[in-house]
Formats: sequence, C-alpha cells, structure tokens
Amino acid sequence: MKYSFTFLLLLFTFLSYAQLPEGFNYAKNVIPDIEVELRYFGTHNFVGQQIDGYTNNCLILTEETLSALKKVQKDLKGKNLGLKVYDGYRPQRAVNHFIRWAKNLSDTINKAEFYPNIKKKNLFKEEYIASRSGHTKGSTVDITIIDLSTNKELDMGSIYDFFGMESWVNFKGVTKKQKENRVLLQTVMLKYGFRNYAKEWWHFTLKGEPYRNTYFDFIIE
Repeated sequence: MKYSFTFLLLLFTFLSYAQLPEGFNYAKNVIPDIEVELRYFGTHNFVGQQIDGYTNNCLILTEETLSALKKVQKDLKGKNLGLKVYDGYRPQRAVNHFIRWAKNLSDTINKAEFYPNIKKKNLFKEEYIASRSGHTKGSTVDITIIDLSTNKELDMGSIYDFFGMESWVNFKGVTKKQKENRVLLQTVMLKYGFRNYAKEWWHFTLKGEPYRNTYFDFIIE
C-alpha cells in the first residue's frame, strides 16, 4: 500500500505531538508567528553546552499558558512588536544537569558573560541554581520583546540569564529607554494573567497554573 508524502508527514506530526502529556501543546500550533530560541537547546547559555532533555528548538507549554501568550502577542503586534521566548517547559533532567554543572567548580567557560561577579561556589546559596524549577511545571516562560521591523530584541539592559542585580526588574542602573522596555514587557505580561519574578526581568509564570505541584520530565522533541 502506497501513501502520499503529505499523509506520511501528517502521520509523523500526529505521532510526535501525541507524545505530549494531556494539557500541553507546541507553541507554534497556537501562536504560529511567535519567535523561539531555546537557549538550552544550543550552547549560548551559562553552562556552555546543550542541556539534557532539549533535543529540538520547539517551545512546549500548557494550553492555558499558550492561550494567555496568544493575547500578549496580539496586543504587541498592534505596536509592530512581538514575543521571543528563550525557555518554556523545562524537563527535570535539565535541572539536574544544571545541578551537576554547578557542583563542578572548575567548569567556568561562560563565567565572563553570564556571571562575572558571582563566585560559582555561591550559585546555590544565592539561589541562581536550585533543585526544582517552576519551568518544569509547564506554565513558566523566559521571554522578551522583538521589533518586527528588524526582528531584533529590545534592549532590556542586561542579557538573558545574567546572574546579578542587573537582571532585577527594578534595577536602577539602566537607561531611560531600557527602563521603558522593561516596563512594557512587565505591563503586557501582567495584563494577560502572568506574575513576574523580581530578580529576572524575563521570567513570568501564569497565575493559576494548572500543574502547580507537578514536575514533568518528558523530553523536548
């Protein structure tokens, strides 16, 4: 029996999507024009290597989170802006990878870029690394805003995942424009049902997240 290429492609897509737990979906299914750059799928992150559990650059989140983000995206598009996501659902095995890395004090390959003023031995004490992550529940996103005319990220005054006060939402050492960009991101995310994390301008969690006590570990693929 012969099958068309289109049928086989649809079958492959269905089988891939069917692996997700109930209540989760791929962001591109709900928000086709959302920009996704999962930093832990690549090497441009504080560890300096691809992180366990990230086998594809596909954003996965709970359905409720994606529904809220779709409203954010629509709001921003009216200003010729859009969303770019650095991380969403994060498998527990990725968190375990961070823990192993943090305990290896000799591995500081990306210290100069991501944590120049923090001693690696203090990453646990200062709560930059933890044994559990809200991302693993599927309703937390690390996110920024891009200019749709240039596809460039708005200047937020620090890079994503920078360990230090420069990443705090209300850090005073930013320019007027950087402050305006941070306020814009905070305002639009909170408007559509997210709560922020004061020490990371990029970090938001859906209020009333559906799996608040569940830590998942399925692979991102």
